[in-house]
Amino acid sequence: MAEVVFTPNLKRHVECPTVEVPGATVREVLDRVFADNPRLRGYVVDERGVLRKHMVVFIDGQQIVDRERLSDAVGPRSEVYVMQALSGG
Repeated sequence: MAEVVFTPNLKRHVECPTVEVPGATVREVLDRVFADNPRLRGYVVDERGVLRKHMVVFIDGQQIVDRERLSDAVGPRSEVYVMQALSGG
């Protein structure tokens, strides 16, 4: 199962502990997480299911390419890291 990790910054807004879930794509993995934590969905994806502009997802240290369909492959032992993209100076 993939391990899904959320940054502390996101945890300030909604409870989102690290979890292990099955799934072959980012979409499948996140849908499993959202099934158990529906409030988290609105922070990560918009009403169309597209990754929000201020969110970034990494799989095993590599940023995902498909921000719309979330079709990037996730391995059975992958780490999926979900974070808010921060900016400023």
